[in-house]
Amino acid sequence: MESLYLEFVNDKDLYQSYMPFVKTGGLFVRTTEQFELGTEIELEVVLPDSLESSTIKGIVCWLTPLGAQNGTPAGIGISFQDDPENIRNQIEKSIGRFLNSSEPTLTM
Repeated sequence: MESLYLEFVNDKDLYQSYMPFVKTGGLFVRTTEQFELGTEIELEVVLPDSLESSTIKGIVCWLTPLGAQNGTPAGIGISFQDDPENIRNQIEKSIGRFLNSSEPTLTM
């Protein structure tokens, strides 16, 4: 299992990485490292205003390669599989005011 660390400094950054269209919730991670769909990931996440990180186990469900159109950064989307601290709810509570925004995110 691969391990990745992700820290968000503000709610806008979190909004741009959150993937609400993934049934179990998910996050986009900017990386130029190569991953395959279905790769298991242990994601250590620090949310804005949080003093400690939380660990989520997930699976790669989205790939954005280097050189993608529209200048979208390279990276992977990780769908949450094991979210013991209920990070998805914490994220949605934190970025609720952005969820109906038409502002583009890193995935859509």
